[in-house]
Amino acid sequence: IGAAVAASDVIVLAVKPQQMRDVTAHLKTGLQSQLANKPLLLSMAAGIRGADLSRWLGGYGAIVRTMPNTPALIGQGITGMVAMAGVSAAQKDAADSIMRAVGETVWLDEESLIDPVTAVSGSGPAYVFYFLEAMQQAAAEMGLSAEQGKALALATFTGAAQLAAQSDEPVEVLRQRVTSKGGTTHAAITSMEAAGVKQAIVVAMKAAAARGRELGEELGSS
Repeated sequence: IGAAVAASDVIVLAVKPQQMRDVTAHLKTGLQSQLANKPLLLSMAAGIRGADLSRWLGGYGAIVRTMPNTPALIGQGITGMVAMAGVSAAQKDAADSIMRAVGETVWLDEESLIDPVTAVSGSGPAYVFYFLEAMQQAAAEMGLSAEQGKALALATFTGAAQLAAQSDEPVEVLRQRVTSKGGTTHAAITSMEAAGVKQAIVVAMKAAAARGRELGEELGSS
């Protein structure tokens, strides 16, 4: 590990939060011997705070916390990022360049905002897949084939997302525009509002952010 660290300008820590303490134990000696070189550490672990990473690494400070998401696999991801105090401007640029290779980046001024980012975009693809599951289930129950339901649901999500991205109007306005009073869309939205769907989504995302904070407290206490 020491030789690998010595030859590295950037080290990506893409492991589960529960594995990070063991990983940093292996890295610590190598990093301490390379203080003149100071390779950049990119952490992708949810919840693990920069201060705890630094402490586990003997006070090492060139750390950028990131929260990517799975659409990065096809170059369509988005990554929330926050730099610790020991990161140079050049290292911040390098971190941005690395993550832009797989999508967009959003830089945060406060580390505490990485948990909300985790809730919105880090876990976000799962919410989309969950809604797609529901749409495909409904399509099947109404008589459409599995192939038809999948094609309709996927194209609708993709098209609506692209429309929202290209429009200057808020998504609320776009929704209202296709929700004619007394029409089919109005019936669906009214049903979802009666079931508390929007509030359930808000509560769920706040639960994800809270879990991120809990992970930091649980795993960083040692």
